[in-house]
This record gives sequence, C-alpha cells and structure tokens, in this order.
Amino acid sequence: MAIDNNSPKRTRNSLFRTKSVEQSIRDTDEPDSKLRKELTAWDLTIFGVAVVIGAGIFTLTAQVAGNKAGPSVSLAFVIAAATCALAALCYAEFASTVPVAGSAYTFSYATFGELVAWIIGWDLILEFALSVAVVAKGWSLYLGEVLGSTISPTAHWGPVDFDWGAVLIIAVLTVVLATGTKLSSRVSAVAVGIKLAVVALVLVVGVTYIKKANYSPYVPPAKPSDSGSGLTQTLFSYLTGAGNTTFGWYGLLAAASVVFFAFIGFDVVATTAEETKNPQKALPRGILGSLAIVTVLYVAVTLVLTGMVPYTDLAGDKSTLATAFALNGVDWAKNIISIGALAGLTTVVMVMFLGQTRVLFAMSRDGLMPRQLSRTGKHGTPVRITIIVGVICAALAGFVQFGTLEEMVNIGTLFAFVLVSIGVVLLRRMRPELPRGFRVPLVPLIPALSVLACLWLMLNLSVETWLRFLIWMAIGAVVYAAYGRNHSVLGRRERGLQK
Repeated sequence: MAIDNNSPKRTRNSLFRTKSVEQSIRDTDEPDSKLRKELTAWDLTIFGVAVVIGAGIFTLTAQVAGNKAGPSVSLAFVIAAATCALAALCYAEFASTVPVAGSAYTFSYATFGELVAWIIGWDLILEFALSVAVVAKGWSLYLGEVLGSTISPTAHWGPVDFDWGAVLIIAVLTVVLATGTKLSSRVSAVAVGIKLAVVALVLVVGVTYIKKANYSPYVPPAKPSDSGSGLTQTLFSYLTGAGNTTFGWYGLLAAASVVFFAFIGFDVVATTAEETKNPQKALPRGILGSLAIVTVLYVAVTLVLTGMVPYTDLAGDKSTLATAFALNGVDWAKNIISIGALAGLTTVVMVMFLGQTRVLFAMSRDGLMPRQLSRTGKHGTPVRITIIVGVICAALAGFVQFGTLEEMVNIGTLFAFVLVSIGVVLLRRMRPELPRGFRVPLVPLIPALSVLACLWLMLNLSVETWLRFLIWMAIGAVVYAAYGRNHSVLGRRERGLQK
C-alpha cells in the first residue's frame, strides 16, 4: 500500500503528529493568508547583515574584552561563529527544503511533531520579543548620546521610568513592516550601508593606534569571579564546581557564550522563506553569505579594539568601542560611532521584529494561535500580528528594565539550533526523496557537532537563565494544553472537522 505523503501522519499520540512538507507548502497558497514573494538572495543577505551587525560590534566587544576574555575576545567570536556556522548549514538545508514561514517552528512540525513545534514556537516568541525590546532600549541609549544633554530619551513619572526613545523606534518600524517586506529590505539596505561605512572608518583609523604589547597575554591568566556564585554562576560551574573564574580558558569559553548574542539573528533569514522568489537557491546564499560577512567584521573590529588599548582599560559595564578611541584622544570618533550604532540597531530591531511576526503568523495559520491573526492585508503582510507585536514590544521596551533577562535570548536561540540540527538528520531519513536546494555535507557529523557546540554554550549560561527558561517552557505547555491542542488545524483535519 502506497504512503500518502500529502496527508498528516497519524500517530497513537496526537501530540507528535507531523505536518507533511507538501501540506505546509500548500497552506502558503491560502488566499486570505498569502505572503507576497518579493525577496532575492541579495535582500536576504542584507537582512542577515542588518540583524547581526548591531549592538555587539559597538558595545559587547569592549565589555567582554575588559571583563571576561581580554585580547582573546577575538577567538571567542571565532568559537561563537563556528557554532553558528554549523547550525547555519542545517538551517540552509531545511529552509531550501521547506520554504515556508516560521523557521525552526515549521521545520520542527515536519520532523518532531506538533508538541515540539509548539515548544520551539513558544521559545522563538520569547527570543524575538525580548530581542526587539532589549535592542530598542539600546537604540534609545545611543539616541541619548547623539542628542547630548539637551534631550533625554527617558521620561521619569514618579517611580516609573518611560523610555520613549525605545517606543518611538518600535512604533516607526511597526508602520514600515506593515507596509511591506520589500520596503523593509530597502530601509535595511540604507541603514546597513551607513553602519558598514562607520565600521570601515573605525578599522581604518583604529589600526593606526595598535600597539603589539596590548595583545600580550592573548589569554590572560584566570582569576576568581566576583559575581559568579549561586544562581548567577554558569550551569557548568554549578554542576562541576569548576570554571567560576574570569579570563583564562574558562573565561574565554564563557565569553564565547556571551558574544554568541552578537550573532543572533542570521536564523531570522529563514523566517522569510515564504516571501522569497527562489528560496531553494536564495535562502542558503543569504544565510551563509551574511554569516561569513559579519564574522570577518567582528573579528577585525575586536583585533583593532584590543590592540588600541590594554584590555584592563575596558573593564566595567560602561565600556564601548568609543572608549578605546577616547583613551587615544580621538574624541571625534564617539559621535561617529554613535550614529553608526543608531543605524545598526535600527535594522536589528526591524529584522527581529520581522522574525517575531512570521513565527506567530505560521503558528496562527496552523491554529496553534488564533487563526484570525494569520490574515494578510493588501500589502501581503500580516498587519494584525504586526500591530499586536508592536504594541507588546513597545510596552516592554518602554517600562521594563531587563538586566540579566538578556541571556534568555541566547538560551532560546541555542535550543532552536539544537532542534534544527537534529531535525535535518531526521528529515533525511523520513523523506530522502524530497528535493533539497542545499544539502549539509558530512551528515550526520556536521549536525552532531552543531548539537554538541550549542549544548556546550548553553552549559556556560547562568543557572538563573536556565530556571527562567524552564518556567517559560512550562507556561507554554499549559497554553498548548488549554488552547493550541484543541484548535490545531492539523488535529481538526484528522478529526474530519476541517479541510
């Protein structure tokens, strides 16, 4: 008896029913929830560079060098980039095989089943929402730098602080994203051009102030950490009692887990699969091309930064790329870097925002979120979801102080990487006949290395981050049991209640 790959697979446990690739692709043609195909490989590469080159290059590089890794921060970026590259290969194969909105959520639905798809979708909701809000607050800080002391982007209402600068950027980008994906790409292209020009200026000017002595020792000797105890220490430290230090090799590995935040976003390119003209070719090029470009830029900037000043001069939580220039008397660079940071963070907020809406769009089209949210407007974008996400993220950015909640973004992304890497191997075995625009080499070795690298970085995140992540997942399980499972389109089709 022939197997019908176009119908949902029935399992004894409906929690693990899978949605076939064919059905996922057919759903993209529904008239009321159809996204417009407008993007090319060039657009996707711009999106990738736009979302990755942001706060990390202007702020994170200096702080990690001064507090965790010293000159070896450049190696930390290489380690983080290698981890991302392994996962990027897996994303490229999946995205070219299942060119549907939703990224890791959609890929998991086709391999692990509905429950795991829900879990990863719930995880991505947290990842993108926090990213949008956190980076919007960073944008507001740089706006304050540009405006000077005359105008503050934060208003104080008694005990409440309102960050109107963060709300402003989210409101503007809500309008841009609701208007159309192609317009978003054009805005990204302009902003990317500005920030790449600033990065180039930093490199050209900064290289003239490099002193070789500042690179020694490349991996500074380890010393006890002042803050890594109790729930704030890494999970690795908690489990083994080792590595509760800064600098040294443990500090370098911990730094790699932190700077991983700087690479988050290349996977957002996969969420635009449904809006890409030739996804089989364009998606792999966009994902891998953007990751290669940003890795070169990050390593170059960190080498210049740590060569300009001793890493000890960058200690503290207020160091930025501008600090190294100020210490060398190049004060005019501060404003230039602030302008570049504004442009950089604008695109980060926008592309993360885009990713959030596309994951929610895919989940609502599948009935795991209210189906009404998947309706698209005249511009071929999910306007309702865009507005709702804009309001929620603006409220978070306007009123919430995040602190260590930023690490939640890292653990959520790494978890998604693990599932996608495993999913590539599963789909190869389940559906070997599917056409693949890109194939991961050396399967299952590359996916296995990706899983191990991601798990290692996850172990170097704090215990409190793990606890918060597990609590969020538990809340998601309750929401799925109360709503998603009963309203699932796939489940209703199995029960004969919906075509």
